[in-house]
Amino acid sequence: MLPGFSHRVLIALGTVALAAAVVLLSGGDAQSMLVALFGGVAAVLVVAIGEYGDALTPAPAAPVIASSPTLDEMLDAIGEPVLVVADGRVTHSNAPARELLGGHINGEDVRLAIRHPGAAERLANPIAGAPQAPVDLVGIGTLDQRWQMRVARASGGQRIVHLVDQTGSYAAERMRVDFVANASHELRTPLASILGYIETLGDEQAGADPVVRNRFLKIMFDEARRMQRLVQDLISLSRIEAEKYRLPDQPVDLAALIGDVRDELQDAQHVRTNEIALDIEPGIAPVTGDRAQLSQVLHNLIGNAMKYGAPGTPVRVALHKGSSGIIRLSVADEGDGIAPEHIPRLTERFYRVDAGRSRAAGGTGLGLAIVKHVVERHRGRLDIASTVGKGTTVSILLPAHGTTVTKL
Repeated sequence: MLPGFSHRVLIALGTVALAAAVVLLSGGDAQSMLVALFGGVAAVLVVAIGEYGDALTPAPAAPVIASSPTLDEMLDAIGEPVLVVADGRVTHSNAPARELLGGHINGEDVRLAIRHPGAAERLANPIAGAPQAPVDLVGIGTLDQRWQMRVARASGGQRIVHLVDQTGSYAAERMRVDFVANASHELRTPLASILGYIETLGDEQAGADPVVRNRFLKIMFDEARRMQRLVQDLISLSRIEAEKYRLPDQPVDLAALIGDVRDELQDAQHVRTNEIALDIEPGIAPVTGDRAQLSQVLHNLIGNAMKYGAPGTPVRVALHKGSSGIIRLSVADEGDGIAPEHIPRLTERFYRVDAGRSRAAGGTGLGLAIVKHVVERHRGRLDIASTVGKGTTVSILLPAHGTTVTKL
């Protein structure tokens, strides 16, 4: 079993016996010979046992060296489109690149793979030593998508083409620009009206007529109030956005708050206040919220229902318990309703289904945007359902106080 081990032991034992014989022949007594013999045998056995144990101990396994990932595996781990180009052709591409540009792009001329004049011009020219600015691409994928192409040089004359999706950033910037433009327009229109009437009243003949003067003053007052409402809504929207990551933590009795809002509308002598119909389930738990912001939500929703609901029809305000500690608030009108294509955009700032009617009713175009942001801050959910010719229902789901809800 262990031939090398047995052979070495036999040789060692023979050497010990020979040494004992030499001791005896050289004049030593039998006792000295036996000591030499047994001592040598013991030494041989100790060494033999050690070697036997070492022989039975398995040798340590050789370290396992993981194989290096392939280029395709590394590219597929990147979540954005990436291509490797050599001699003007695509040699490698990851899954996002093939999904965006087509599964056939490997081996294809890169100018045909990325069909865009700006991309073709950049890829046709050699890469200079200094880093080059990214190229903005429009029209790749869908018409709404915006991409930024970055090209880097690799070893062997290869190029790495990286496409970065800029659609979200572009949309955010477009919303910001549109918001500034719309706000400027909404403020400029009533201001121009006020200045025009002031100039007219400055004329001695027009200012002397009490009927004309009173009519002009009323128009100026209404336009000034319109500007005031717009400025107040802009300030509210800005404040709500600034607080969007700070969760409210106070219990708010929605049933009592609905009654307070109705009383405030009655004090304002709104012509349709008596048409507000309340449907409040008994024993509704308070919600975790910001009372002032929830009051603003109720004013906006009930105000919209009274503006756009048909005169003489009820404005229904309902408050009910939902499942898993959810409170459901809904405001419904019986008006003209809203076409389905408009509903997804109703919470955009300054979006109006009928701009003329909205302005005539005193709307700023920010009411539902404010509602949306307040609901998001309260970790709730906003639903809008409408049927043309029948009316619109806006529903809000809010967690009850003390309830932890991750998603509604």
